Amino acid sequence: MTLIGMQGIIVNVEVDVSNGFPEWDIVGLPDKSIKESEKRIRVALKNSGIDLLSKKYIINLSPADVKKEGSKIDLAITLGILKEIGKIPKSFLTDFLVVGEISLDGRIKSISGALAICLEARRLGIKNIILPFDNFKDLVSIDNMNIYGIKSLDNLINYKEREFPKISNSFELIGKEKIDVDFKDVIGQYDCKRGLEIAASGGHNLRMVGPAGSGKTILAKAMAGILPEMTIEEKLEVNKIYSILKQSYDNGFIFKRPFRNPHYTITKMGLIGGGNQLRVGEITLAHRGILFLDELTEFKPRILDLLRTPLEEGKINISRGNYNVVYPSRFILICAMNPCPCGYLGSKYKECECSNAQINNYNKRISGPLLDRIDININVQIVQKEDYINESTESSNIIKSRVDRTRRIQLERYKNEEIYCNSELTVPLIKKYCYLDQESKKLLLDAVNSKQLSTRTYFKIIKLGRTIADMEESKLIKMNHIIEAIHYKNT
Repeated sequence: MTLIGMQGIIVNVEVDVSNGFPEWDIVGLPDKSIKESEKRIRVALKNSGIDLLSKKYIINLSPADVKKEGSKIDLAITLGILKEIGKIPKSFLTDFLVVGEISLDGRIKSISGALAICLEARRLGIKNIILPFDNFKDLVSIDNMNIYGIKSLDNLINYKEREFPKISNSFELIGKEKIDVDFKDVIGQYDCKRGLEIAASGGHNLRMVGPAGSGKTILAKAMAGILPEMTIEEKLEVNKIYSILKQSYDNGFIFKRPFRNPHYTITKMGLIGGGNQLRVGEITLAHRGILFLDELTEFKPRILDLLRTPLEEGKINISRGNYNVVYPSRFILICAMNPCPCGYLGSKYKECECSNAQINNYNKRISGPLLDRIDININVQIVQKEDYINESTESSNIIKSRVDRTRRIQLERYKNEEIYCNSELTVPLIKKYCYLDQESKKLLLDAVNSKQLSTRTYFKIIKLGRTIADMEESKLIKMNHIIEAIHYKNT
């Protein structure tokens, strides 16, 4: 199997060994690493007790119109050769997907993207798969699949069919990570904490605006500790992404929602992905977690506007030559910015030195369409003296328990839909699941007329109201829910 972006393509390996001028030829759009497999395989077989005769070896990789990359096909090519020269029966492993890289001493080396390959194999209806044994630490049991591990070529040559080690890891074997920043250590900021809890409960995007030193960054980091537990399917989605980036996956299975915090100097490719290797960007690495953009106005406006489509659709579509790759990017966007260039507009402790023109130009760096896609806006203030005196507050674990309860309500409600939380509601689903009483409808329509709100903002307020109602375990969206939603959307 070869991976193009996140999509798996089955590669059929055909081997023909015949008399003639000795040569080794691989056809079917192989890249350089596949063409070099001859040297790896020959030496590995020799060190495993098999010398290949000087014959003509033709290896065909189909489909012929798809470029094959990487050394993951080494094991499949070797298996084909061993069958063709009669070292193992041709019926052996015919119903298996075989993936692995071979080292010169015959060991089967671990590969990147092992979990992604397994999940793609399941999607394509493949039941049995053989992978390098060293990849077992990256994997978990997957329904309706048999995943076997192989350590060396000796396991193939001296085989006992279906007696390879089988994976047995499960989610129950995985522990929990500690909370890095606890809300109990964040003094004051009660309105901000409420907004962050709403955002976590419904998966809503959020922007914090406040003077320098008001605690925006620590609040964003604390939010990571109250995000709800991932479902099994969400865990598989996240780990599928990270398994492709083996250098980011050395600690085994990931169960904690991602928290990505790119610097404002990030490039277009770094943010959304792409390039010659079709790499994933930060928006995909943040899938099912948080993308935190600190110092929002320092990002280039053209870079920020690239977020508009992923925020709306939960995916990014990248085209390169003959390939069209779709990467998932369903994340919570958390932004933090100062109110003005000097950072002290509205501060009670230091006077702002910016002119009105400077402030206007500063705020224009964030486009209206991008702001329209943000559900919650929070004004963050410098902590007051009385907050230090009355500093006792709820821990992240207490808040998270409420968030988990609210998310469970949504998971049950949307179990027959292809969404997980309220922020993912489309207009038809809003009409199906968001019931407003008459007072709430009138209040919302009055707000639309008086504030000249866009259609997108209208529906975002309803989705926010749905989340606030869920937090109170109310099936109906009431007036107080809409009032709070309007407060956070238009602060």
